[in-house]
Amino acid sequence: MRCVATMNLRCLVIAAFAACVLTRSGGVHAGSVPARLRVTESRRYLEHDDGTPFFYLGDTAWQLFHRLNREEADRYLADRAEKGFTVIQAVVLAELGGLDDPNPYGHTPLVERDPTRPNEAYFQHIDYIVDRTESLGLVVGMLPTWGSHWKGRGIFTPENARAFGRFLGERYRGKPIIWILGGDHNPDTAGERAIIETMAHGIKEGDGGRHLMTFHPRGPGLSSDYFHQADWLDFNMFQSSHAARDHDTGLFVEHDYRLTPVKPTLDGEPRYEAIPVGFYNTGADRDLRFDDYDVRQAAYWSLLAGACGHTYGNNNVWQMWQPGRKPVIWASTPWYEALDHPGATQMAYVRRLFESRPFEKLVPDQSILLDGPIHGGAKVRAARASDGSFVFVYSPRGEPFTVRVNVIRTHRIRQSWFDPRTGAARPLHTTDTPGFQSFVPPTSGRGHDWILVLDDATAGFPLPGQVK
Repeated sequence: MRCVATMNLRCLVIAAFAACVLTRSGGVHAGSVPARLRVTESRRYLEHDDGTPFFYLGDTAWQLFHRLNREEADRYLADRAEKGFTVIQAVVLAELGGLDDPNPYGHTPLVERDPTRPNEAYFQHIDYIVDRTESLGLVVGMLPTWGSHWKGRGIFTPENARAFGRFLGERYRGKPIIWILGGDHNPDTAGERAIIETMAHGIKEGDGGRHLMTFHPRGPGLSSDYFHQADWLDFNMFQSSHAARDHDTGLFVEHDYRLTPVKPTLDGEPRYEAIPVGFYNTGADRDLRFDDYDVRQAAYWSLLAGACGHTYGNNNVWQMWQPGRKPVIWASTPWYEALDHPGATQMAYVRRLFESRPFEKLVPDQSILLDGPIHGGAKVRAARASDGSFVFVYSPRGEPFTVRVNVIRTHRIRQSWFDPRTGAARPLHTTDTPGFQSFVPPTSGRGHDWILVLDDATAGFPLPGQVK
């Protein structure tokens, strides 16, 4: 494991932490053969090829390969491993000057902008970051290119897209990778669609179909609108985007959940922490920014609607902004300081809650809610285990709701509150009454979201958020 001298001890500690927290999810450990991911038999979730569940918790680090040097990449990746992320989403041909601006070592990715002539020196830097990511037990969500490079008069044709895809597939065949095509753009013509299709086929030729593949659309939008029937699309990805507060991310999941053939789905780009709300709208207020509550609400709404995971993003981190660099979308905090914004830490609590139960058994089920808000920012969402062993109910504003408790198939039901701000559980009551019950969260109002957890008391589950 290569770290700068001042980080050696921290890197060792983080590697040990990653090995610990990734045990249940089957994470890749330093020195091991890279685990392969696949879709579960239910077609709703992801798992390793040994059957252990994989919780997709992504971070959008779009400019990682292009803007950070190796020491900076070490710092970023160590932080994300420590916070419990499992997937790092980064772009090979990046959006911001990705074709012509050199990386910190003076290299551009392509010789004369030709996708059939990759620059070996540039890709050696990507190799370093991929290897470092692997050593920390993380998976790279690798976007071959940002969409602006294949849209319209971009650099790609179907022929060179296939060649570039084959190059990438061969180079990273043995690494923990999820391929993410698209890059914030949608195909509007047959030619653009052909570029995506041939790139996908090229990747599969190169890696032998070893890795999962999806598509990152323009937001708000869904990959299923374009490629749901494609044989190369293993799971769907949507972008709920950054338009407004209280935009129900679960609606995207509900759309994909009804489609056939059945495929998992998740939000690949929800509202970013610290990005101005609706920044692309005329007259947007640059001082009104999404906060950690907005981030949590997007995550829990999506997951309880049936998503197989979730992605976090920070406006300062995705672009790796720092003083002296032109900010995009009003970045305001250096990326290395923004790493510790509260929403990023709270994403670890999301993962811990879901991994403290067999989350791959979860099925969205609003029918168990008999009363409570069903619209707007306070909308309550619920999901139950298919075997009746546990239930999650999310109240974004701490508003009361009523639950059909008998969905828990046992005579002893344990009730707990989970605090998504701190990751702490509050035992509430254990009862043998399986009727209808109303619950009042401990606090209420914006920023006071709570998750009710109902368990089969005989199942031996730990307290919510505590992974065995």
